[in-house]
Amino acid sequence: MAADSATIGAVSIETPAWVRDAVFYQVFPDRFARSGRVPAPGPLEAWDAPPTHDGLKGGDLPGLTDRLGDLADLGVTALYLNPIFTSASNHRYHADDYLAVDPLLGGEAAWRELVEAVHGRGMRVILDGVFNHTGRGFLPFHHILETRAASPYLDWYHVDRARLEAGGELDAYPAPGSDPADGGDLSQLGYEAWWGLPALPKLNHGNPLVREYLMGVAEHWLRAGADGWRLDVPEEIHEPGFWQEFRQRVRAVRPDAYILAEIWQPRPERLGGDEFDATMDYPLTEALLGFCGGSHLDLAVAATQGEYAAHVRPLDGPGFAAELERLVGMYDPAVIAVEFNLLGSHDTPRFVTVCGGDRDSLRLATLIQMTLAGAPSIYYGDEIGLEGGADPANRAAFPPDRTAWDLDLRRFIAGAIALRQSSATLRDRGTFRMVGAAGGGMAYARHDPGAGELWIVAVNAGDEAVTLEVTLPELGARSLEVVRWASWPASWQGAVDAPGGGEAHLTLGPRSGLVARAS
Repeated sequence: MAADSATIGAVSIETPAWVRDAVFYQVFPDRFARSGRVPAPGPLEAWDAPPTHDGLKGGDLPGLTDRLGDLADLGVTALYLNPIFTSASNHRYHADDYLAVDPLLGGEAAWRELVEAVHGRGMRVILDGVFNHTGRGFLPFHHILETRAASPYLDWYHVDRARLEAGGELDAYPAPGSDPADGGDLSQLGYEAWWGLPALPKLNHGNPLVREYLMGVAEHWLRAGADGWRLDVPEEIHEPGFWQEFRQRVRAVRPDAYILAEIWQPRPERLGGDEFDATMDYPLTEALLGFCGGSHLDLAVAATQGEYAAHVRPLDGPGFAAELERLVGMYDPAVIAVEFNLLGSHDTPRFVTVCGGDRDSLRLATLIQMTLAGAPSIYYGDEIGLEGGADPANRAAFPPDRTAWDLDLRRFIAGAIALRQSSATLRDRGTFRMVGAAGGGMAYARHDPGAGELWIVAVNAGDEAVTLEVTLPELGARSLEVVRWASWPASWQGAVDAPGGGEAHLTLGPRSGLVARAS
């Protein structure tokens, strides 16, 4: 049921209750695991070779199914899959058939096997919906290429009818050196394409047939076992009422379906209960990079990604505290409870790489990520120390050899997840209050008066020790007990002194974190 709810004006905000407790794991299917059970049509790129823009490595859904035990051991309870539909690209954002699982991933049988295994473990899975544009191989577009002005699919896209009626053709495959990827438009290509990329013709969402087709796709995969949709570039679809109808149709099939929007900036107006449940919280990612990276932050790597170039900047303790307070207060609590709190994705350089290869930066960020309301997400391989800069380096194959894994890092992240799962206060039940910030450090409290729980989370991302003097009226006469778990870094030896009267002194060494619980 959609138990997280609130009302703004006449619209009730209802978000899926299961998401507030979820820990997501994002899988790039071609790069996660190769089962050996899906026949390859020809040679594939070597699994351990550096990734390329076009190369296929042969990861498949049965390989993912085989690895669910490892993910469950980590603490993962939900999967977000990059596109799985038939496509001629390794990332599959160029869809050729929205109603077929790519045979290179194992086809529909592999999907059914995966869904059964996922749900059998009490886990969830959401799919990536690319509904703004298609690949050139999608039948309606291919039909236009073949039959030009005679095609009944002309109105499925924004095409130059005059060109076609005069006997011309669409320039879907520009000659080498003339690819208008940096500015292709209707006059150049003969059709509108996303960001001018010839491979991504933009659909005409004003056509009722297109709209109905896309709604049917969304409904079909929910009936086939998907638990929700991550929506690619939804703000590129400007047709009035499109996403409102999408929400109504999706929720009619699956009332607790998660509707996640790839929106990079704060958008309170899109999260009012009639369109999306949540956004991918890149503003939080950017703040965590700026703070947790500390002196290791590599702005040159950050600059390779457009949004990071614009928004990632160094933050001290007070600066991060102010930004975190702003973000936590940005949306209704029912939305905050299901915001997608990620540290990176297929669209960004990996977190560790932006932080100069420093894995303690990732540990500090994970500590914060796992103790905030919202649904934390791990990008495949981050938990074992996988690195990589801009695309395609951030999409390397997951190493099957465990000797290549940073097992200490993985155990630390598993411990942080277990801490989160042990307390509803740390997930969505507790209030959030910033209690102190100075130098390179900051601290916040998560408090649930009904359960009598009080947690303090403190992080010092600076290179010098810091002491935070905090006031905790919620503490009363109780003391604070420091909490640690397996693979807690030996250098993270913070201390708490709570002399009484709701006062506490938190002492943190350089580049360290601290968790304390009232007892």
